[in-house]
Amino acid sequence: MDYAKSGAIKAGKNKPPHSEHNAKGTKKNPFGQPEPKAELLARMKAAAEANKKKAD
Repeated sequence: MDYAKSGAIKAGKNKPPHSEHNAKGTKKNPFGQPEPKAELLARMKAAAEANKKKAD
């Protein structure tokens, strides 16, 4: 039997099996809005301070 001719739908091959929670264009990660560098540096400094205090 030729299953290709039986009318079965071909599965999509070039798409992910699920959508990512942080995919580009979503609420959490919108297009064209990179984080400001100052905000990133402030978070990094705060994390470094927190780690320093934990080590002491």
